Amino acid sequence: MAFSHPWMLWLLPLAILPLVFQRAHSKSYSWLDMLPADPLSDLIGWILKVLAVLILTFIILGLSAPHSNQQHIERIGVGAQITLVLDRSASMDDPFSGSTPTTVGETKSAAASRLITQFVQSRQNDMLGMITFSNSAMYVLPLTENKEAIVAAVRATAGNALFQTNIGSGLTSAAGLFDKVPDSGSRVVILLSDGAGRIDANTQQKIKDWFDRMHLSLYWIVLRQPGGLSIFDKDYKPQEDQPLPPEIELHEFFKTLKTPFNAYEAEDPKTLQLAIDDINRKEKKPIKYLHKIPGKDFSSLCFIFAAAMIALLLGVKYLEVRTWRN
Repeated sequence: MAFSHPWMLWLLPLAILPLVFQRAHSKSYSWLDMLPADPLSDLIGWILKVLAVLILTFIILGLSAPHSNQQHIERIGVGAQITLVLDRSASMDDPFSGSTPTTVGETKSAAASRLITQFVQSRQNDMLGMITFSNSAMYVLPLTENKEAIVAAVRATAGNALFQTNIGSGLTSAAGLFDKVPDSGSRVVILLSDGAGRIDANTQQKIKDWFDRMHLSLYWIVLRQPGGLSIFDKDYKPQEDQPLPPEIELHEFFKTLKTPFNAYEAEDPKTLQLAIDDINRKEKKPIKYLHKIPGKDFSSLCFIFAAAMIALLLGVKYLEVRTWRN
């Protein structure tokens, strides 16, 4: 048992006032020694005083807002701990690479928001967190079971962005969300971007170390730029003395991770849906999670008891034999 306003309990001594003060009578008589004793009336008088004490007690308890504490029950379910890392560079507001002047539909950001929302709503026992990035990472939500908060965060990502794609910052921030969260058995980072940026050697090593230490699997969904390279193009040959394109270089780096890595390419909302569906199928593993049972509020119950006893007192007052009039 806990109280939201425990300082109200200091008023409980006031509840004994009905026992201290005597009832003022409307008539006084000079001598009553010849009247017989009336134990029934005396008992009823004490019962009424006790009722008055209980009324004040329950009112004060109700004002202090008593409630039971929140409980956590460990359960076994199917799901994962998932952090969404969403690209919010300005190019996400462009159409997919598969669009044509006559078939332009959703932008990449709109399709991603819609499909990820469906993905989140279809998952029952997941803990989900969220990071967005453009020129730097933006912390959005920690790992949480609150699906409404995640859906609201995903829908809020459609806004103005910058013309940069700092994937390294997004991934290190995503790994940080798992740092102090107990491992449930399945931990996943879903990276969704329409391009790639180069990651320096120090950041690459940090990503490798953190993903390995925290047992993080990585899924990378690439929303292809119009005319862009495919990360799965086996026939691609870089120009002599030229560095690999950023998306090819990033793909090669991800393949060196010690933890599981999967990559997908999406050219339209349909292929994006297929990629998300595949992740949904793969990440349905038994996990341990804490089910929160909220505490119960007992304030209303206290006020109901007080109201019932007040009604009883009023009824007794109505039935009271009135003093004779002169």
